[in-house]
Amino acid sequence: MAEYHAQNKAKLISETRRRFEAEYVTDKPDKYDPRDVERLQQDDNWVESYLLWRHNVVDETLKMLDESFQWRKEMSVNDLTESSIPRWLLEIGGIYLHGYDKEGNKLFWIRVKYHVKDHKTMLDKKKLIAFWLERYAKRENGKPVTVMFDLSETGINSIDMDFVRFIINCFKVYYPKYLSKMVIFDMPWIMNAAFKIVKSWLGPEAVSLLKFTSKNEVQDYVSVEYLPPHMGGTDPFKYSYPPLVDDDFQTPLCENGPIASEDEASSKEDIESDGKETLETVSNEEQTTLLKKINVTEHTSKAEENEKVDSKMKAFKKPLSVFKGPLLHISPAEELYFGSTESGEKKTLIVLTNVTKNVVAFKVRTTAPEKYRVKPSNSSCDPGASVDIVVSPHGGLTVSAQDRFLIMAAEMEQSSGTGPAELTQFWKEVPRNKVMEHRLRCHIVESSKPTTLTLKDSGFNMSDKTSEDLYLQFATSRRENDFSTP
Repeated sequence: MAEYHAQNKAKLISETRRRFEAEYVTDKPDKYDPRDVERLQQDDNWVESYLLWRHNVVDETLKMLDESFQWRKEMSVNDLTESSIPRWLLEIGGIYLHGYDKEGNKLFWIRVKYHVKDHKTMLDKKKLIAFWLERYAKRENGKPVTVMFDLSETGINSIDMDFVRFIINCFKVYYPKYLSKMVIFDMPWIMNAAFKIVKSWLGPEAVSLLKFTSKNEVQDYVSVEYLPPHMGGTDPFKYSYPPLVDDDFQTPLCENGPIASEDEASSKEDIESDGKETLETVSNEEQTTLLKKINVTEHTSKAEENEKVDSKMKAFKKPLSVFKGPLLHISPAEELYFGSTESGEKKTLIVLTNVTKNVVAFKVRTTAPEKYRVKPSNSSCDPGASVDIVVSPHGGLTVSAQDRFLIMAAEMEQSSGTGPAELTQFWKEVPRNKVMEHRLRCHIVESSKPTTLTLKDSGFNMSDKTSEDLYLQFATSRRENDFSTP
């Protein structure tokens, strides 16, 4: 059945590409941005997102592609940058990305009170919406957003149905499969009739994605930590510009690991929480070597210690999923698995493999630097070699499904050194377009049964079949959730 589904999907993608090229592009090649046409031929996920939105009906998918691609060219979507948007629009804080809902979807905030109906500024406001959505789409490649339509303190001058229609069209035509839900907060009674029109624009299948909420109900969808005080939340975030507020990864983890005093504190905490097992603090020069296990009750020789770690790492490093990037292969591909609170938070591992002929520098950033220890967080990987990165919750803090990790990598010249000073200078000078980026989400395993993605002894004793079955179960569940949105 799975094989048939894959073959049918490949057939539909191929047919869509062939027919779009023959029926739409050939006669009017200037109608679209050639970069979009090229991407359509290369990016299976992009084609599939349009197909799924149109229920795999190729004729309808082609019409949707035609409309979407024309709009992308008219708006110059591929060329939108920060400088394309008037600074005052970025400063006012009416539209931005910040925080996550309870399902881990990014929140796309539209603060309606900052919008004043004015046809002279409408194009710039549309460009701002397109700028954020395109920026997010390139970064997340298919993961939906939750639109937070904040109508609190909204006056009659802020009601602009043309603008609302544009936002609806963005998710209905231009960015298919990107809408998780639209949370409408504190809607004034005067807009009841207007939102009946909005429902007709969305269509019957998508109406269920509208969630009308008050201060009490909004917490069903977003935790208080990501809600502002006027929504009953505790998020201290205050919008300001610059920089762009959705750059979750501005603050890196402490480069090259924590300082010495932090290491001593973390070792004590690890001993208390893990009992007899913890990770040895490593120096900058030793970070790319194999991690060593410390036994606080017994002293064994280095040879015996390495032999034990080697055998365990072989089982531990068995890749359950691999992202194959141009510089690094990264395992796991999408999600870091941590134990549930009941079973105690466990360390997890990221394995990087250099697939180039040069040394590759890498560093790891996170949306929650106060929560995690990452060793090594800034180092390099030799050609053909692998590096193990251990991620562990710090100080008893709880892992959240909203937390994200970013792995950045770039090739280094053979003459470059790989010490801390050289790496710091390298990252200051490397061009942005030479940096490979890959993001990982956090997944909390709601079971006390360990998996091969933990550093506990019991995790290494678990059979391959059991661990793979567990991984496939999570992967299947995630995939079904991703494709459940119409």
